[in-house]
Amino acid sequence: MKVIVCGAGQVGWQIARHLSGEANEITIVDNNPVLVRRATDALDVMGVTGFASHPHVLEAAGAEDADMLIAATHSDEVNMVTCQVAHSVFGVTRKIARLREQTYLEPQYGSLFRREHMPIDVVISPEREVSQAALKRISYPATFDVAEFMDGRAQLIGIALDADCPVLKTPLRQLSELFSTLRAIVVGVRRGKRLFAPEPMDQLFEGDEIYVFAETADTERTLQIFGKPTPHLRRVVIIGGGNVGLAVAQALEARTERVRVRMIERARARAERVADALERTIVLHGDGMDIELLREAEVHSADAVLVLTEDDKTNMLVPVRTRSLGCPLAISLINDPSLIPLSGPLRIDAHINPRAVTVSSILRHVRHGRVRSVYSIGDSEAEVIEAQVLSTSPLAGSAIRDVDFPEGALLAGVLRKDSYFRPSGSTRLEVGDIVVIFALSGDVAAVEHLLQVAVEYF
Repeated sequence: MKVIVCGAGQVGWQIARHLSGEANEITIVDNNPVLVRRATDALDVMGVTGFASHPHVLEAAGAEDADMLIAATHSDEVNMVTCQVAHSVFGVTRKIARLREQTYLEPQYGSLFRREHMPIDVVISPEREVSQAALKRISYPATFDVAEFMDGRAQLIGIALDADCPVLKTPLRQLSELFSTLRAIVVGVRRGKRLFAPEPMDQLFEGDEIYVFAETADTERTLQIFGKPTPHLRRVVIIGGGNVGLAVAQALEARTERVRVRMIERARARAERVADALERTIVLHGDGMDIELLREAEVHSADAVLVLTEDDKTNMLVPVRTRSLGCPLAISLINDPSLIPLSGPLRIDAHINPRAVTVSSILRHVRHGRVRSVYSIGDSEAEVIEAQVLSTSPLAGSAIRDVDFPEGALLAGVLRKDSYFRPSGSTRLEVGDIVVIFALSGDVAAVEHLLQVAVEYF
């Protein structure tokens, strides 16, 4: 497949990195020659320097025979015009655009992106994606990562194992025997800097970060088994009243179970606008780093603090102060992936990386055929792929133990018609089954070959 990626920033670079590693022909476009050179030096991609919205730049990038264009520059308007030019001048079949401005997405303007007006097939809103990710973290505050699969029937949850975890040093095979009715499986383990797919005899240790795939109905039981009971949140403090903070506060206000929310916003004008948009949330104007203001927000009695400003320093240091005031849980937005390893020493319980969330959302739409969903883990270290078993796939009719899965891949769950089950070696897959597979980045191409989906993007 031939794909043009417009924007060589972190999002564009990660998308190009994923797709170029899967035998696709990728051209990356950016008006910054340094970013283009970085991409072409590090990745197997072509590079074009120039404004993506200019027809001659898209022509140089090969738009005449491109299958897809992904517009992920820093400008909403450039992204929209780029899609329009790609459609009107070059007839590019599929166009995806990242748009930050929420006004474009309001219901009364829903006709804007019809093919006859602004021909964008998929609009990705980073703010909406990140706010949804934050709400998932709130739903399961004991996890550091949450993603839904199979239309909400199953979830991937990230759990950091503490010294009081009751199943430490227990072989995973034995865990399956002890909890035979639990529809959950450990698919990934991060030990130190290494992420790997575990073997049945592998044990878990204090300090491990594990990824567990579980049926949604068994998620709370899974957390209890690993020593992470799910508390009920009644009081939440949000630091940052931007689009993400506002969306999270509005969603919490709309919940049937009452959640008391307080928000701190540094910019007075923004604080006033947010206060007008919210009904029950108390909005305080000031610096979220101000310890007196944190006391006024009653952080000491809050069940959780969500730090959602645009400043990584604030997002990483506020949890240190809220912890000292007695708040047991801190969830932070971290834009710079290189800072994520510091979340442990700073005792940040869970983090949200906007770029990783956006990349996962875009990849989910790129692989549009029999692949139903893709979730990127860490710094693009692994993917969790949801796909339908085709009649042409080596998986169809095969027992799992007979399938030549790569070493870094594990089958996590199977949905057959309306029945979900945890797979075992004797499980025989059928055509039409929905499967979820965890795969390290180096094994994604091999997994897609097993699924026979590499050419089924549309």
